[in-house]
Amino acid sequence: MSLFLKDDSIQIREVWNDNLESEMALIREIVDDFPFVAMDTEFPGIVCRPVGTFKTNTEYHYETLRTNVNLLKMIQLGLTFSDEKEPPDLRSRQQQSGIDFAENNRNGVDSRRFAELLMSSGIVLNENVRWVTFHSGYDFGYLLKLLTCQDLPETQSGFFEMIRVYFPRVYDIKHLMKFCNSLHGGLNKLAELLEVERVGICHQAGSDSLLTSCTFRKLQENFFIGSMEKYSGVLYGLGVENGQSVH
Repeated sequence: MSLFLKDDSIQIREVWNDNLESEMALIREIVDDFPFVAMDTEFPGIVCRPVGTFKTNTEYHYETLRTNVNLLKMIQLGLTFSDEKEPPDLRSRQQQSGIDFAENNRNGVDSRRFAELLMSSGIVLNENVRWVTFHSGYDFGYLLKLLTCQDLPETQSGFFEMIRVYFPRVYDIKHLMKFCNSLHGGLNKLAELLEVERVGICHQAGSDSLLTSCTFRKLQENFFIGSMEKYSGVLYGLGVENGQSVH
């Protein structure tokens, strides 16, 4: 199947409080067959900056991440499941407008209930699952806060210890781009360069996670041969200083 997906070939499933359990049951059913999980979140942004002296840029970036994630809440989570070839054809109604905050207030998913179901879904704490992301430090920060019901660790090394436990195999496309003939830009620009078409609208977590999944496949197809394990476990902007791992 081509990665140039059209609106009539794959759509985005909406998950609310009233269908959460049935959708999580579906995840449990498909995760073994579709172990590549592309993930994106929507969150309020960066509202504060840390003050002080930091030894490295990554230390400053992590403290910025930690401060904001601890202070704010995730708005939306998007997950796309695929096998080694392509995303599955999961059809349902697709929202054609921006994030519906009024509906979030009425029928949004309770975070603790979601965390409990996510822990038993088979997609976390599972070495067979490959997480595919784009510049995802904040995405994983919000997920870890959700799963643990705690603020993020004070140190970057503590953060990566938790990443390795909950998400043992992670690929950050923004990091992979360093090894792809100087590709640059954000997710939309990269998808455009690789001729990957978006399904849905920008800044919807479901649509963004689907675009992440398809872009990863095209990047892998064009620039990588064989195993990509040596590129796993690095989040762009965190964990690497002057080319050396700091976690």
